[in-house]
Amino acid sequence: MSGRTDSPDAPVPLARSHPAPGVVLELLKPITWFPPMWAFMCGAVSSGAPFGSTWHLAIAGIILAGPLVCGMSQAVNDWFDRHVDAINEPQRPIPSGRMPGRWGLYVAVAWTGVSLAWGAMLGFWGFLATLLGVALAWAYSAPPLRLKANGWWGNLACGLAYESLPWITAAAVLSAAAPSLEVLLIATLYGLSAHGIMTLNDFKAIEGDRRIGILSLPVQLGPERAARVACWFMGVPQVVVVALLVAMDAPVHAAIVALLLAGQSWAMARMLRDPKALAPWYNGTGVLMFVLGMLTCGFALRAGAVL
Repeated sequence: MSGRTDSPDAPVPLARSHPAPGVVLELLKPITWFPPMWAFMCGAVSSGAPFGSTWHLAIAGIILAGPLVCGMSQAVNDWFDRHVDAINEPQRPIPSGRMPGRWGLYVAVAWTGVSLAWGAMLGFWGFLATLLGVALAWAYSAPPLRLKANGWWGNLACGLAYESLPWITAAAVLSAAAPSLEVLLIATLYGLSAHGIMTLNDFKAIEGDRRIGILSLPVQLGPERAARVACWFMGVPQVVVVALLVAMDAPVHAAIVALLLAGQSWAMARMLRDPKALAPWYNGTGVLMFVLGMLTCGFALRAGAVL
């Protein structure tokens, strides 16, 4: 007698035809929203606008920079990276099948539309910045440009989009005017510095990137050389920032950023002993000092120092 207890008439569970809300949120990667939200806050501080009358613009901009534009960029990236994620991170929503069919693409397109609509509510500067952010996000991940296929260009686009663009946008939106030269310079320098942080983030995907043909810097240069290049990218722009703060007659702020850079240099030296293993550790130590330096510069600019 057979031991089977099931019946041919028993119902068969059906695969989901659409993703659960929690899976959509996972696709948007909330953990990645912090850098552009922080950069927008630094830009709001640097604008010099009174917080009492502009707080609603600041909150709307932080939502735009993080959950909307950054979330959209993560959905776009996951859709076009679904093949490499199947190697590096098979548990991600799309390769795992929890985001069925073409829903990853549908979410990316829908979130693009929501971001543009939200950006339009922030006026000319807000909408212009949103257009640029959306264009960079698609150019970074999608063919034919797919900037991320080469670590030099992809990390540059990502650093400028995560750090420089939100900072400059906030300064423009809250002051209702084009940003000052010193805001543009410091925001751009921190975006260039973020190139190195993006390189360290590539260490976790070396195997899949190599197999798929993505030329991240760790793939092109090897982990050790890529880590040294990342350190130069992170350090040199901040040295220039310190010099600019001194020129702006903000010696106290310059000293704080210099001390934070010294702390980052210590963390870099430790990370270089084993870049592949210690890159995540650096992201929890050196990057913290990096973002504190950004905020310090925001207050220096708010104090009204001029070149």
